[in-house]
Amino acid sequence: MSKKIAIGGDHAGFEYKAVLIEKLQKEGYEVKDFGPFSNASCDYPDFAHPLATAVENKEFDLGILLCGSANGVAITANKHQGIRAGLAWNTEVAQLVRLHNDANVLCIPARFVSLEEAAAITDTFIQTNFEGGRHQLRVNKIACA
Repeated sequence: MSKKIAIGGDHAGFEYKAVLIEKLQKEGYEVKDFGPFSNASCDYPDFAHPLATAVENKEFDLGILLCGSANGVAITANKHQGIRAGLAWNTEVAQLVRLHNDANVLCIPARFVSLEEAAAITDTFIQTNFEGGRHQLRVNKIACA
């Protein structure tokens, strides 16, 4: 069974999001676009919150959020207790947020990475599994509730 991926962001990530959706679908992933649906200026929480809720509710295996710096979408997604959103600007960081932090939402800074880098970061994130072990003890302490 292929992974179900939720993807969204803001206007700064719109173009990368469109390319990543097509790439992921060609690779056999089920992908839902949470918006935005144009590159017009918009408010990232309007898209990050619904995506985070859907991942938190296990409607999707993983989420991907793209915005200019990725900080706003990461902060927003991490307001959800069941979300562990990690900001990754290269493949090593993308691997570590999955291996050590069991991140379930990837946040990509579209203004600071190339499209090719964003695609590689996405691939690494999706293909890396949580290592568990000593990291599970730490992940268990993240939620406030």
